[in-house]
Amino acid sequence: MSTFGPTTEADLNPHQMYSNLVQQCFDNCVNGFESKSLTSREEGCIMRCVDKHMKGSQRLGDRFQEQNAAMAQSGSAIGR
Repeated sequence: MSTFGPTTEADLNPHQMYSNLVQQCFDNCVNGFESKSLTSREEGCIMRCVDKHMKGSQRLGDRFQEQNAAMAQSGSAIGR
């Protein structure tokens, strides 16, 4: 059983998602540490990686909204 209450766990979720996104894009895009700054290639890769994940997250949210609307509509039709 978790030591966190439900609100605390819900608050951690966006932070964990962000952390996972940063880690995944970093691992996929940063290949060396020859310089303090990112190369243009690494920067472009990170931008594409973040964009891909943000669009995927948006699409997932849109599908959930569609499913919820369909379920609410079918539920109201059954209740009549």
